[in-house]
Amino acid sequence: MTLSWADKKMLSQARMAKAREFLEDAKGNFREGRVKTSINRSYYALLAAVRSILILHGSNPETHEGAVTMLSLKFVKTELLPVETVKTFKLLFSRRADADYGDFDSTDAADAEEAIRLADEAVEEIERLRTALLHKDQPAENAAEDKI
Repeated sequence: MTLSWADKKMLSQARMAKAREFLEDAKGNFREGRVKTSINRSYYALLAAVRSILILHGSNPETHEGAVTMLSLKFVKTELLPVETVKTFKLLFSRRADADYGDFDSTDAADAEEAIRLADEAVEEIERLRTALLHKDQPAENAAEDKI
């Protein structure tokens, strides 16, 4: 599929809106005592935010591992985002897997509270970068339409 810069911006906005919705879901689930679901939504909020900036660089990874790899290559290695963003992604991915699939998972409210806080901080950091990227002219690497 080929996307124009305008399409990438629109898709980025939709993905960031989804990130914010998932973060609100995480908080609501936490208030209602559903800590495992809260961790799940915290992770997916961060994944949606990551995907919102990756699309601006023509990357649309199909896997969770692909998303974190591209995040590292395009934004952490270039020092546009701190390495803590990747560490948070990996931690929340692991906790989400434990909460979703662990038969004897010992996830508690403190874990969910931390997941929400970490996701919230990372989403805000990504949103600041995304806003900066959107206020620049079309990046040179996106000047030609990318195939994704």
